Amino acid sequence: MRITTLTAAYTLDWVMGDPEFLPHPVRFIGSAADSGERLIRSIGSGPAWELMSGTALTVCITAGSGCVAWAILRAVRGLSPWLAGCVEVLLGASCLAIRNLLDEAQSVMAALEADDLPRARLRLSRIVGRDTEALDEPEVLRALIETLAESLCDGIIAPLFYLAIGGVPLAMAYKAVNTLDSMIGHRDSKYIWFGKTAARLDDVANYLPARLTALLLCASAGALQQGNGATALRTWRSDGRKHLSPNAGQPESAMAGALQVQLGGLNTYGGEQVQAPVLGEHFPRPSRTSARQALTITVVATLVGFAAACAFLARRHNA
Repeated sequence: MRITTLTAAYTLDWVMGDPEFLPHPVRFIGSAADSGERLIRSIGSGPAWELMSGTALTVCITAGSGCVAWAILRAVRGLSPWLAGCVEVLLGASCLAIRNLLDEAQSVMAALEADDLPRARLRLSRIVGRDTEALDEPEVLRALIETLAESLCDGIIAPLFYLAIGGVPLAMAYKAVNTLDSMIGHRDSKYIWFGKTAARLDDVANYLPARLTALLLCASAGALQQGNGATALRTWRSDGRKHLSPNAGQPESAMAGALQVQLGGLNTYGGEQVQAPVLGEHFPRPSRTSARQALTITVVATLVGFAAACAFLARRHNA
C-alpha cells in the first residue's frame, strides 16, 4: 500500500465513518460466520467435532476474506488503475473504525453531561458487550474508557498495522479474525471448543498491535498536559499481564495509568457476573473529566499511529 492510499483511507474513515445504510465487509463476514455455524451445528456436535469444524470455519472465513479482497483489487486493476485506487481506498477505510468509535463515545458523554443516565447506558450498550442497564455513572465511565482502549487497538491501530505491512487483503483477513473472535471466541459452554481457534488466532493477530497501542497511549499521555506518560508506562508494566488474555490488559492498563483511574472489576454479561482483574487498583474510580481526557488521548494516539504507519511505508519504499 502507498502512503497516499493509506492517507486517503484514513481521512475517509475519519470524515465519514461507516454509515449504517451502506454495505460493510464486516457484515458479510458476520453473515458468513453465522450461516456456517448453523450448518455445522446441524451436522454434528461434541467437543472434537466443534473444535475441528470451528477451526475449519475460522480458517476458511479468514483466508477467504483476504483472498476476496485481493481478487476484487486485481479484477478492478485490470479495468482501470484509477478505479482500483478508489476501491482500495474504500476497502482500506472499511477496515478502520475511527469516526464511529469517537462518535459513539461522545454520544455517551453528551448523555452524561445532560444528566441523562438511562440514555448514557443505552448509548454505551452499542459499543460494549457487557450488560449496561444497571450501571451507575462511574461504571458507565469505566466501561467507556475500557472500550476506548480496547477499540483503539482492534479498530484503529491493528488495522493500520496490517494495512501498512500487507495492504487491504491482510487488513481484511485481520478484520475477519477480529469479527470471529467477537462472535464465537467465548469461554462459555457453547463456544469453548467451537470458538477456540478463533480466540487463539485473535490472540496471535493482536499480540504486536496491543503492545504498540499501549506504547502509543503512554507516548500520547506524555505529550499532553492532561495525561501522565510515566505513570502510564509504570501501570502498563505492572498490570498489563493481569488479564487472562495476553492482549486485553495491555492498552487498558496503559490507559488506566495515563488517566490515573482504576479500571477492571466486576462486569455482567447476559446476566452472568464475571470478575475482571483490577488495573491501577490504587487510583480512584473514573470521573467525567478522566473520560474526556481518555477521548483526547485516544485521538492523539490515533494520529501518532497513523504517522508511524506512514513512516514505515516511506522507509520500506526507500529501502
